[in-house]
Amino acid sequence: MEYFLGIDYPTLWYLVIGLLFSGYAILEGFDFGAGSWHLFFQKDLSRRIAINAIAPVWDANQVWLVIGGGALFAGFPVMYATMLSAMYVPFMLFLMFNVLRAAAIKFRSAEEMLWWRKTWDIVYSVSSIMIAFLLGVVLGNILQGFPLGENFSYKGGVFFSFLNPYAIMTGLTTLALFMTQGAIYLLLKTEGRLHARLTFLLRRGMIFFIITFGIMTLYTLIFIPEVTANFRANPIYFVVPLLSFLAVANVPRLVSKKRYMLALVFSSITMMFLLMLVAIQLYPTLLISTIDPKYSVTIYNAASSQKSLGIMLTIVVIGTPLLAGYFLFLYKTFNGKVKLDDTSY
Repeated sequence: MEYFLGIDYPTLWYLVIGLLFSGYAILEGFDFGAGSWHLFFQKDLSRRIAINAIAPVWDANQVWLVIGGGALFAGFPVMYATMLSAMYVPFMLFLMFNVLRAAAIKFRSAEEMLWWRKTWDIVYSVSSIMIAFLLGVVLGNILQGFPLGENFSYKGGVFFSFLNPYAIMTGLTTLALFMTQGAIYLLLKTEGRLHARLTFLLRRGMIFFIITFGIMTLYTLIFIPEVTANFRANPIYFVVPLLSFLAVANVPRLVSKKRYMLALVFSSITMMFLLMLVAIQLYPTLLISTIDPKYSVTIYNAASSQKSLGIMLTIVVIGTPLLAGYFLFLYKTFNGKVKLDDTSY
């Protein structure tokens, strides 16, 4: 086993993948969240402004998914194959809604017919809602575990087994968090009546998140107590849920003071801490076997060779500053309120 800074390579790659998917959740969180609110806007002008608020960045945000998926396949190929086998239907739906959402953004304003725009508005909003929900459903299933047998073979159902109560609650919580994130982002990009409308919607979004998050937390503690095993074994880890709670509580306070940029930062921090909770709960397991723990997929039995991990970690060290620089340039360039012109969607 090879080490870097006292940490073994599989653990380092576990952290890298966690950071990549955290970046995806944070950036695509406000992206999908903004789309989820789309049908709550009544006027065509308001809907155009909302779409153009995310227009310069939505496709760039997808980079995090591509890199994260590639990193997962390269670092933990066994986990990649097993999870896709178990979650085949939700992942196919996820890809389908991503394609429909991209088409809706591109085609929605291509024609001026009312029926045309309303059709694509529905496609765009429903796709955004379903993508956020499905991401939460997958996360909920990962936390519960899968019926994995020998050689990590999936023994469960194919079609609707992923829609269990806990996964549905996790999906709704994820949707609520994304909608909160999306409303805050849109407040930074809009003004006038749409801005006032979003202020009202954001309050509803925060209430939605607090309720769903509270229910999911209680369900986890009562019915899935094993997910807190790592916290009980290492009490210092309880700092993470404490910081998560403080970050969540700070968002409404900042919104009430109209400090929307800080509110967006703290809602992003909330998302990061919640994903850290998941990572701590699972480590070193990637996929829990509900049949027998010995069949679980871990970072050690799922990892690529030490040489492969070492080479890829070198690429990460080189590529991370380039990726960070690109996104800083992108968001700085398109900072400010949305102004529609002839090139707008």
